[in-house]
Amino acid sequence: MTDADLFDLVRTELYTPVVGDILDTLGLFHQFLPQPIQPMRTAMTLVGRAMPVVMIDVYGEQAQPFGKLTEALDQLEPGDIYLASGGAMRCAYWGEILTATARSRGANGAVVNGFHRDTPQVLEQDWPVFSRGRFAQDSGVRTKVLDYRCRIEVGPVTVQPGDLVFGDLDGVLIVPRDHEAEVIERALEKARGEKLVRREIEAGMSSTAAFAKYGIL
Repeated sequence: MTDADLFDLVRTELYTPVVGDILDTLGLFHQFLPQPIQPMRTAMTLVGRAMPVVMIDVYGEQAQPFGKLTEALDQLEPGDIYLASGGAMRCAYWGEILTATARSRGANGAVVNGFHRDTPQVLEQDWPVFSRGRFAQDSGVRTKVLDYRCRIEVGPVTVQPGDLVFGDLDGVLIVPRDHEAEVIERALEKARGEKLVRREIEAGMSSTAAFAKYGIL
């Protein structure tokens, strides 16, 4: 299937807990980004390909303000997720104009291991942004983009360009591309099985009997 078909399937049938469960069964125990990274609105969901970005701290005015930020934004492709991490998080890493640029280029969302600002102006664009929360302090004299489309680490998670990024109200996880097909297939099977188990329990079956029959809890 195409990436667009895959993203629609994940968005409509899956949720991060069930995908995370499958990753655990494969020994991929560290695929969730740090818990404080949350959607700006509870209903926001994002699915797409990782476009990792490295942030570093700076102190004062720079010869190249914001580093390679504009370059990183201008090369975003449809289906990309802008995923930034690095530095001491002393300022906002995302805002109104960045949202407008990424959205206009067809990107599927942004995830920043740091803060966002311009909250009303970002929300009115109705485009998924995940961050650690709101903080108005500007990045111009405090951080810059060092590199993009490169391997990064976000907490315990290694992110490679093109990895599958999936985020919802329960968190953001990374599915390595080498494991993607198996993870999605097994997650769909489990999600559909959970719906069946719930119907059985609501019809009167005990949790013990349901687990013995289906192996799902």
